Amino acid sequence: MAVPPRQPQVNEVSILAGSPGSRWPGVSDPWHIVGAMATWDDVDRIALGLPEVAAGGRDLREWRVKGKPMVWERPLRRADLEALGDAAPTGPILGARVPDLGAKEALLADDPEVYFTTPHFDGYPAVLVRLEHIAPPELEELIVEAWLKQAPKRLAAEFLRDRA
Repeated sequence: MAVPPRQPQVNEVSILAGSPGSRWPGVSDPWHIVGAMATWDDVDRIALGLPEVAAGGRDLREWRVKGKPMVWERPLRRADLEALGDAAPTGPILGARVPDLGAKEALLADDPEVYFTTPHFDGYPAVLVRLEHIAPPELEELIVEAWLKQAPKRLAAEFLRDRA
């Protein structure tokens, strides 16, 4: 009788970078676990696994590629709370650059339980993310896309070429 494969635990990650099934080989790929939601540790691990990324921020966390912001901690401000009203989320919120306004609208329409925006970001290619509602593999895709948007063109091309 065959031994069933070991089941991963919530928020457990594969120890092999570029493990099978990874959309972005070379970036640690969290196992897809139904119900596993992302944490700030996941954001840090994914972002710092990308080339030329530095973490920083005085009071709030942020991650930059070559000095350009790609993802950041973004608590809601008074104006945000007023605009969102009862729909204002209460957990940790991540801001993320997206390729363009079309991508932003697609994310907002696709999963409004995860992605949202405020009037502050009108006309700006960024989304806000309910961190406790996004699975680590989806977070990884979002962060890599933010990195690709903000990284210098040569660095992004090299990254994509090395992973082809």
